[in-house]
Amino acid sequence: EAVVSLNAALEMKKVGKTDKALKLFQHAFALSPKHADILNHYGEFLEDTKKDVVKADQLYTLALTNYPEHRGALMNRQRTASIVENLDREMLRKIDEKRDALSSIPESNSALRRAKKEAYFQHIYHTVGIEGNTMTLQQTRSILETRIAVSGKSIDEHNEILGLDAAMKYINST
Repeated sequence: EAVVSLNAALEMKKVGKTDKALKLFQHAFALSPKHADILNHYGEFLEDTKKDVVKADQLYTLALTNYPEHRGALMNRQRTASIVENLDREMLRKIDEKRDALSSIPESNSALRRAKKEAYFQHIYHTVGIEGNTMTLQQTRSILETRIAVSGKSIDEHNEILGLDAAMKYINST
């Protein structure tokens, strides 16, 4: 069935029905995520129609992982590897520029202090949220700033927030 979907996708691509072809490629990929021809043709489709070289390169690499001698995937991977490397290098350069800009802000800057404090509240909120805590961000902030309990919430949820706050303060002070 996966190969039938692949062939139908290639046919839709030929007649210019890219939306239909995309759905068929996705279906073929879902049915057989390690089939080298599906991975290779899907990558070519994404590269040609969506201009998504990074995803295409991932698919070519996956095809080569499963079938190292696949000619089409080898040629496509050789072609896209340098493009993806340049995109990665450019992205890392931008990240470095942003890191340097952030590092140049003095610690005494009030906007930086506010942003760090907000990031701290969000970190605690999301960390306890992952564990199943039902407090909102506003309630979490209130508990941390005032140490006053929020009505309707369990003591365990309060203690989880306060305990993480204590742990973070300990880690940040050492």
